[in-house]
Amino acid sequence: MANGQRRAEWRICATRGGGEGEPVGEGNKVLDSFGVLGLGRPDGQVYAALVIAPQSTADEIATQCGLTLQQGHAALDRLAEQGMITRAPVDRERYLAVAPDVAIGTLIGHREAQLRSARAEMHRLMDAFREASRFTDPAHSVEVLTGGEAIAQRLEHLVETAQYQVRGFDCPPYIQDPVANLPRQRQQLKAGVRFRTVFDKEAVAWPGRLEKEILIGVADGEEARVRPVLPMKMMMADDRMAIIPISVGDAVLDAAYVIHPSALLQALDGLFEAEWERAVPLQAAIGDGDGGPGPEDDQRKLLGLLAAGLTDESIARSLGWSARTTQRRLQTLMRELGATTRFQAGMAARERGWL
Repeated sequence: MANGQRRAEWRICATRGGGEGEPVGEGNKVLDSFGVLGLGRPDGQVYAALVIAPQSTADEIATQCGLTLQQGHAALDRLAEQGMITRAPVDRERYLAVAPDVAIGTLIGHREAQLRSARAEMHRLMDAFREASRFTDPAHSVEVLTGGEAIAQRLEHLVETAQYQVRGFDCPPYIQDPVANLPRQRQQLKAGVRFRTVFDKEAVAWPGRLEKEILIGVADGEEARVRPVLPMKMMMADDRMAIIPISVGDAVLDAAYVIHPSALLQALDGLFEAEWERAVPLQAAIGDGDGGPGPEDDQRKLLGLLAAGLTDESIARSLGWSARTTQRRLQTLMRELGATTRFQAGMAARERGWL
């Protein structure tokens, strides 16, 4: 289709009757969308016109959009500053639109960053509001969140605003990818925030979880331990906030409680520390040897998972072994330790300093 025809279509779409620059139809939707992104109507008109009619001059664009030449030049200058248009490589008096997925995608990214910042500020103000209100209104001690997105946003806020430590119970099922918080966790670890997590044995055995997240977190500085069974899933920031899922029987609903400073939060604090003391350190199972006599890496991992109470099937899933390989390595390890039962193997490994 010729440029002249496309310009005519845009003019019909972008203007009405004798009025200048009055959007209608699809053009109206486009310009409204640009307005949400902080792009004014003349700039949005000019950009859309250049998308449809590349290699246009300022005079041609001003004519098609119902603008004066001065207004057209001003809009083109603003768009160029934002990286949404460029001058043609040969004829510098003509302009080209940058691909919409790049130009508009950048605007969307900026607006999303502003929204995330505003949401974080809202949560900080709500924390201050509850802290000021909790003595006069106990109802502010517990908050109910509904929807996976709302829960994910609050978990992000919890990690990002922690001042000295984040503690958690980790067990399936999961309503979001457990790996999603790794970048924020890594940033906070670098800032000196301590992370301690107790993993349920099923979390460690979750396919791919050990290698793709848990070991990476430990390598970054997270402290990890394992318990055969955990009482609940939980994440707690400092001593000011905890998030626990709402469950009915074995089903986890798409909802969660947010616990603010209260006797209940203190109870969760005590519960975590008790489970932490009873848990088996995962570091003993995944740490490198010191070069002296001791188990190989695979044996060390196997011992740690045995000590954590995982079944043969769970160990096989966690380490990516077949059932036969798991049985064979267990038997080899027990022969090396001179043990006939798992309990004896654990005691012998502890006596040798392997656990």
